[in-house]
Amino acid sequence: MAVTIYDIARLSGVSIATISRVVNGNPNVSDKTRERVLSIMKEYDYTPNPFARSLQFNSMKMVGISCSDISDDYMANMVSIIEKRLHEYGYDYMLFCSGYDLNSREHAVNLLLKKKMDALILIGSQFLGNGQEEEVSYLHKVAKNVPIFIINGALEDPNIYSVIADDYKSMYDAAKKLIESGRRKILFLYDSDSVSSMQKMGGYEKALKEAGIPIDGNLKIKITCKVHEERDLLLLRKDLEFDAVLTTTDKLAIGVIKYAKAKKLDIPKDISVVGYNNSYLSEYIEPELTSVDPSAKKMAKTVVDNIMKLLKGDEIEHRITVEGNLIKRCTTDF
Repeated sequence: MAVTIYDIARLSGVSIATISRVVNGNPNVSDKTRERVLSIMKEYDYTPNPFARSLQFNSMKMVGISCSDISDDYMANMVSIIEKRLHEYGYDYMLFCSGYDLNSREHAVNLLLKKKMDALILIGSQFLGNGQEEEVSYLHKVAKNVPIFIINGALEDPNIYSVIADDYKSMYDAAKKLIESGRRKILFLYDSDSVSSMQKMGGYEKALKEAGIPIDGNLKIKITCKVHEERDLLLLRKDLEFDAVLTTTDKLAIGVIKYAKAKKLDIPKDISVVGYNNSYLSEYIEPELTSVDPSAKKMAKTVVDNIMKLLKGDEIEHRITVEGNLIKRCTTDF
């Protein structure tokens, strides 16, 4: 079986970017490292393939982007920021919406691979599924041919890079603020079992534990319905008692506001509401929504900047974490 650039990098104990610099004659490599890499390449009869050379030459000036649903305001905003940043570098892009199931995700990524992209950007942790090998093996295969950049998801692989929002800390901080304002029965609403959602739930639970508040399973509800359906579902749950709500998206938070209005509850006096993503919806709803801003703009720009560095043969970090900010508006009293 022929060795790949990944095998040479592993055997040499250096990064793929360093192998690229050696292959392309870049002077920014020490003589000792260059000799070691060339020796291993000779030993294993390795011939650089077009992918290795395209890290610096023969660029297609094209990046593939995939997200699950472009109608989602968070993902649409992320694509918009990425597009503008790519154009600043003289690059174009191709977008493919994958849906959420494994087969659709795999199909989207493989389709972009066939289009000879310089790099792939995957928006959201849903591309990792539940994180098990059967859910991510397709990414490892694709990464043998093109560098992959995942926004808000991480996967160990020599050619997969991640820029991640600190969802755990952001939700912890939001829950802590609610607790400090006197809230004790905090409802947590989430819409998926993605890695991101589970990180947010973990932050919520940590804040409760630190405050000595028991974690009530009845106050953790998965809802994957539309805004008015969510309102009606909450209205039907006569057993629920809560004085605050944390949600994993702004859309879920708007459903809570609809519920409060139907119940003639005062926001934030009777219940406080915190959304997530700081989307345009947070300012369009009345009252305006307090929401966590996961720094989408910074994540998107960081991903594009790192792609350009990698394509030049520069070293980049495999994982970068970006802190979010809580944007206070009218649905909380802290």
